[in-house]
Amino acid sequence: MTTGNLITTPFTAASTADDVLAGVDLTGVRAVVTGASSGLGAETARALAAAGAEVTLAVRDPAAVAGPRVARLDLADQVSVRRFTEQWDGPLHLLVNNAGVVTAGPARTQEGWDLQFATNHLGHFTLATGLHRALARGAADRGEARIVSVSSTAHMRAGVDFGDLHFDRRPYDPQIAYAQSKTANSLFAVEATRRWSADGIFANAVNPGGVATGLQRHFSVAQKESLAAAEAAGIFTYKTVGQGAATSVVAAVAPQFARTGGHYLDDSQEAYTVPDDAALADHPHGVKAWALDPAAAQRLWQVSAELVGSHR
Repeated sequence: MTTGNLITTPFTAASTADDVLAGVDLTGVRAVVTGASSGLGAETARALAAAGAEVTLAVRDPAAVAGPRVARLDLADQVSVRRFTEQWDGPLHLLVNNAGVVTAGPARTQEGWDLQFATNHLGHFTLATGLHRALARGAADRGEARIVSVSSTAHMRAGVDFGDLHFDRRPYDPQIAYAQSKTANSLFAVEATRRWSADGIFANAVNPGGVATGLQRHFSVAQKESLAAAEAAGIFTYKTVGQGAATSVVAAVAPQFARTGGHYLDDSQEAYTVPDDAALADHPHGVKAWALDPAAAQRLWQVSAELVGSHR
């Protein structure tokens, strides 16, 4: 286990997004939150807007969401993602890559990609690279721009299998597929910061903790049983949606994370790093080394860029 000089904040697992934003004025901050129609995304967007930010809700079905700034974004559809980035106008100061999908079995996009990897990682990768210029403008405005990449404790189940990203050869395991995508979310933050920090853009990954949201609606019996077992073992305790959104908001606005990236946050603190063979039950608040590995992060970026045709 590696602790080192970890970044800490005054907030805890019990803190809410509103607690984090108490006294914070985000007037002039332009933000995009994906998956903002419900759950963590909706709460994150609400809290940021309440603090004065101009928040665009990026959702699959704009008709189902009320708000002054709502835009269509289907992360499983690369055309939809590119359309969103092409239509964005002006600077962007904060990008919260919150949306995610869980499947109970194999599902693929029109490209033949695993739906979980395509939505949770590749869609957000195309979104961020397409908004790079806007983020750089935002950084020029305010001294920095931040990206929040929402990961999960599930990342501890698996690293990225570069030899079979889309389960073309190995038997499909939805839990491993989800875990791979959540590791990818963390690796994205590592490499985005390395590439873009000179532009004033910094990315961090967060684990919101256990929150009952619509993400679990497609769980299989096995997935539900696994979740129940993890709760019984004390690996996590359920948070409210406000508590779950708190860590995202910490990464988005806390001064402790100003102009620094490539970190993994848990319960509003930077998480300690554990070996890849560490048991989840022993380290429920850590981050596996494979999720912060610079070489894997660079490789994932290159592979992702080749898949989606982006070269930023």
